Amino acid sequence: MMKKFLVFISRWITGLVFIFSGIVKGVDPLGTAYKLQDYFAAYNMEWADGLSLFLSISLCSLEFVVGIALIFNLWPKLTTRLLAVIMVFFTLLTFYDAIFAPVPDCGCFGDAIKLSNWQTFYKNLVLMIFVVLLLRQQYPRMKISQVKRHLLALLIVAIAFVSFSWYNYQHLPMMDFRPWKIGNDMLGDQNAETKVYLTYRHKLSGEIKEYVSPNYPWNDSVWLANWEFVDQKFVSDAPLVANNLRAEDMAGNDFTSALLGGNNMFLLISYDLHDISGGSLRHLQEFTKLLEKNKLEAAVITASLADDAEQFLLKNHLNLSVYFADETVLKTMIRSNPGLVLMHNGLVKGKWHHNDFPDEAALNILLQQTNEP
Repeated sequence: MMKKFLVFISRWITGLVFIFSGIVKGVDPLGTAYKLQDYFAAYNMEWADGLSLFLSISLCSLEFVVGIALIFNLWPKLTTRLLAVIMVFFTLLTFYDAIFAPVPDCGCFGDAIKLSNWQTFYKNLVLMIFVVLLLRQQYPRMKISQVKRHLLALLIVAIAFVSFSWYNYQHLPMMDFRPWKIGNDMLGDQNAETKVYLTYRHKLSGEIKEYVSPNYPWNDSVWLANWEFVDQKFVSDAPLVANNLRAEDMAGNDFTSALLGGNNMFLLISYDLHDISGGSLRHLQEFTKLLEKNKLEAAVITASLADDAEQFLLKNHLNLSVYFADETVLKTMIRSNPGLVLMHNGLVKGKWHHNDFPDEAALNILLQQTNEP
């Protein structure tokens, strides 16, 4: 009885972890592809960058399907063996990452939950206990009819999840776990109070105490003789300005606050202008004409070289100001190249994939809503 209970718990916990991991990465397949590219760079496998999106969707789908198979006990013998192979591989990989840290964040839960490499390794060790319990279980031989039913069910789940991931790639992620999600204040209160936290250790007992400056006995000579300074940290009520975005013009002048703090400022984000072609270029040109017609402010922020950016704008007849920023930050801002971000007094008011740029009617409704008090 106890053994059956342990097997049941092992299936459900492992299955839920795999389902959750698959969903939070599958909802952002492009972000998962970027993480795979980090691994390829760390292991000198840049030749595989072109496969990153395919591998991203495949990995997320595999995790989700295995999770569903565990929960519903579909094709249990094969599922358990596949699970064991996956867990052994990733446990060894995360152990290596934890020791040598070629990639600081494994990205196993996407941007939803950030784990260090050691935390990921310990998590995998716990899951390995459940995997061992499942491997020790005796599974009855399945009939051909059962195999067909289970295979059909898993195939339907796989197709559905691949479609889900592909939709999130062709549009923006349904769930945005990143700092630049709609509604976030990217400038904050620049006059917000910054508190200084001081940590002291008692020289004899080793007791640790934290104080908020200047509320600590700094003028007590007896106290100072018994306590030694350990560390200090600064905590502000304001968010990190623009989450590390620094947008500069060709002369190197910082325009970040001006761009983010504008009144209905449309930011066209492209980490690489060379990648814009075909449908994405047509969408960009059509939307730029719409902005000009309605006399709305807009600017391009890119990680391309200045000469390349100038040539791109001239070649495609785009009358836009251009600014330059870090490629990684731009990829974090929006999962589209190009993508559109609407800023209003520091707030992220809207984000669009190039497949979903608003038309004139949608744009007018959006501006009316944005200007409402």
